[in-house]
Amino acid sequence: MSEVVDTFAIGGELEVNRMGFGAMRLAGERVWHWPEDRSSAARVLERAVELGVQLIDTADAYGPEVNEYLIADVLKPYPDDVIIATKGGIVRGGPRIWERDGRPEHLDRALRNSVRRLEVDCIDLYQLHAIDSDVLLEESLAALREAQKEGLIRHIGVSNFTVYELERAREVVDVVTVQNRYNLSDREHDPVVDYCEKEGIGFIPWYPLAVGELADDERLADIADAHDATHSQIALAWLLHRSPVMLPIPGTSSVEHLEENWEAANLRLTPEEMEQLSELNFEEES
Repeated sequence: MSEVVDTFAIGGELEVNRMGFGAMRLAGERVWHWPEDRSSAARVLERAVELGVQLIDTADAYGPEVNEYLIADVLKPYPDDVIIATKGGIVRGGPRIWERDGRPEHLDRALRNSVRRLEVDCIDLYQLHAIDSDVLLEESLAALREAQKEGLIRHIGVSNFTVYELERAREVVDVVTVQNRYNLSDREHDPVVDYCEKEGIGFIPWYPLAVGELADDERLADIADAHDATHSQIALAWLLHRSPVMLPIPGTSSVEHLEENWEAANLRLTPEEMEQLSELNFEEES
């Protein structure tokens, strides 16, 4: 196990603490409309920055739109060391609707609206939220490339990509981050993590706290007890130890849970514990 570093430079220049924050949970139920308690949501954002969170992830689909408005309302003027990453390419027609739209004209409009809602001149990290099967991937990314040339985007990331799709994307733009579902109990994208580490690309795991059926495994419980930690904290620590390019963004609407998640960055797992944890998932599948 290599030494765990606490920071990562996105795009080789935007250095952030590796434990970030996903703001999706600060929208209303089913990620629809405003949160029921806006003051509580605002306090979570404020506390995240106080703790040292420097990467805050959102999307125009969260709310929709209101998540970006909330972040601007609470955090403007943004601290110099805080990166607000957002995404475009998914549209919401209702609480249960998540439809992909990768048309260049949609992405251009979505980006400009995110710039307006976040009250910035340039978005430090703008991510294609998902691939639209009805639009050539290269055409979607070309729209972001043009916006980058215009100065509206500093760095480009992608989300929900395979290695093959990532390699295609890198033929069009300089991809600095990949955001895929990945956690202790769901490691479908292990090849993407390995590819990102090899290429120095940041990997942002969404849904990072899940432990699933592994929560009942005595070995996980024993490791958590040994560190006086929760299962979720061990899951986050495992991610940070898994790769130096890993940038977890656990989300919550609770200050208490936010602080608990942040403390996971201080956990140091032994090589033996990492080996035990890494074996759990594969044994569950066998």
